[in-house]
Amino acid sequence: MYIERVPNRNSPPAVLLRESYREGNQVKKRTLANLSSLPEEIIDNMKLVLKGASVSMTEAIPDNFEVIRSLPHGHVMVIVEMVKKLGLDKIIGESPSRIRNLVVAMIIARIINPKSKLATVREFNRETCSNSLGEILNLEKADEDELYDALDWLLDKQEKIENKLASLHLESGALVLYDVTSTYLEGSGCALGKYGYNRDKKKGKTQIVFGLLCDKNGCPIAVEVFEGNTSDSSTLSGQIEKVRKRFGIKNVIWVTDRGILTSSKIDELVKPLPGLDYITGLTRTSLKKLAEVEAIQLGLFDEVNLVEFESKDYPSERLIACRNPLVAEKNQKQRETLLKIVEEQFELIIQATKREKRALKGADKIALRVGKVLNKYKINKYYNLEITESEFTYQRKQELIAQEIALDGVYILRTSVDKTLMDGVEVVKAYKSLSTVEEAFRCYKSIDLKVRPIYHYKGDRVKAHIFLCMLAYYVEWHLKQELASLLFEDEKIDDSGAELCYTHPNQDIIKACRSDIAIAKDRKKRGKDNFPVHSFRTLMEDLGTICLSTVQCKLPSGQYIFSKITRPTELQQKVLDLLDISLFCTQ
Repeated sequence: MYIERVPNRNSPPAVLLRESYREGNQVKKRTLANLSSLPEEIIDNMKLVLKGASVSMTEAIPDNFEVIRSLPHGHVMVIVEMVKKLGLDKIIGESPSRIRNLVVAMIIARIINPKSKLATVREFNRETCSNSLGEILNLEKADEDELYDALDWLLDKQEKIENKLASLHLESGALVLYDVTSTYLEGSGCALGKYGYNRDKKKGKTQIVFGLLCDKNGCPIAVEVFEGNTSDSSTLSGQIEKVRKRFGIKNVIWVTDRGILTSSKIDELVKPLPGLDYITGLTRTSLKKLAEVEAIQLGLFDEVNLVEFESKDYPSERLIACRNPLVAEKNQKQRETLLKIVEEQFELIIQATKREKRALKGADKIALRVGKVLNKYKINKYYNLEITESEFTYQRKQELIAQEIALDGVYILRTSVDKTLMDGVEVVKAYKSLSTVEEAFRCYKSIDLKVRPIYHYKGDRVKAHIFLCMLAYYVEWHLKQELASLLFEDEKIDDSGAELCYTHPNQDIIKACRSDIAIAKDRKKRGKDNFPVHSFRTLMEDLGTICLSTVQCKLPSGQYIFSKITRPTELQQKVLDLLDISLFCTQ
């Protein structure tokens, strides 16, 4: 360690306690404490002590030093530095301002510990804060009204911010991933809140629908909020217009779910516009129709797991049928288990009709008992039922069940992309990349960002809240990419894991195989550098043990206060090195 004076323009020089360390062939330095407030005599004595000299320290006995406050700091600084590295602060607002700091602080707070806006603003206040965020961004006197004003200001900036993100991550001919989800609202005062298809299984609550646009790797680009009763397919037209007009990208390949890009939407929205291609799936009903007319030969799946074919029902399109044997086996087991459970219930009803005392009689009463079973398990299509005044019999529809078994694990993709641009394997991989959007929704709704519960009553505030969460996920997504070696994540997309083998009939269908490194991390719970592997949440918690401490020094010559940061552990230093953070201090 050593003491260094750093020129500070027209102000007195900063006196810093620093430490040098070696990284490869480079010698770097980091700041441990700011000593500018200490008197010169104390600084001179410290210089001598650091050089090995013996100095009388009768005045500076340990009792004279007291830590008067210590705030979790490491996770805050890591996210602040990532925001700066991404340039997101400048994308949000070109010049520094308090309102920009408020938005950045809400993004960081959403990643660290998502809370309501009222609870978030308390995190900034010096008296109630549980980390250094408010102090770093100078927001210690912020109130909830300022946060709401900042949300309104952010919503006005949304279009400009999304345009900038699109220019960074999208280009002509790129894949655009799009998917839709919903989330429930608290209360009933929001105009956007409607009753609709409830993915959250929250009865009696209104909801909103929102669609997320991502690049081919799952990096979020834009988000849009709709009323809660909006159908998935009706959200697509606005997204196509957004990409073509706002982002200025005419040639893209849309990758989206079969419930969004339906046949009617393809004819209405995609085909009339030159430069637009698509990859989507066929519904189960459409798949059955193709199988019935033998447009697809299911027997081929005994030899390979991917079959490309054409059909007159889908002119100018390529159809790619895939079969996943693992999914097929799972579906068959689930179906058979369910059938056995139902049949056990049926046998109880049959026994009730045959018992000597108080036998179950009457077609209406028997039908009521049978209906309760069918309504609970939803598999009445698999049975022929016969109910009389005194008897009940059932029989499986073996032909239908055989058809279902043949289609287990089979799905068909449809695409307008030419073979010269993407072969069948690449098309399947592109469609499977929609799982990254589903992962984003999981982070949004439950794992990290916890967009719910939503208490805002103004529609614009709800939109701003969803957009704020998207920006938080944007930062988190990049953090996960940089810190993948310390997380239970694939460190690099392994293209070889998605190769299809035509020579081995038992080869599983193309799937996003985890890399050997990721599998090893799962098994050993340690990475290749022997550091313990974390989830993103636990790694942030570990970084939070790096504290920003305020130290008070009482001497006969006066009272002095300075800041001190906890020395990082080896794991924490590894995080700083991966993110290229060399100066870990507040100034």
